[in-house]
Amino acid sequence: MRAIITVIGQDHVGIIAEVATTLAQKHINIVDVSQTIMDQNFTMMLLGEWDEQVLSFTAVKQALETLGQQKQLTIRMQRESLFDAIQKV
Repeated sequence: MRAIITVIGQDHVGIIAEVATTLAQKHINIVDVSQTIMDQNFTMMLLGEWDEQVLSFTAVKQALETLGQQKQLTIRMQRESLFDAIQKV
């Protein structure tokens, strides 16, 4: 399974570490990542990859949404295939 994960919020120390730690705990590999800070607003987009036979898309999404709520971040996730299809429209 491959999914696009976006993270948006007010910049603070540790955002990348918090997201990466959550993904690592779930055995999710970060295949590609891009991040920037614009006027104190943090934005990150990453491509994560894992075995969906071991961990469901829903479980990952829930873990990231929980992290987002705890850290006051908006974290969204969608399947890579859906993301790619939307980009072609």
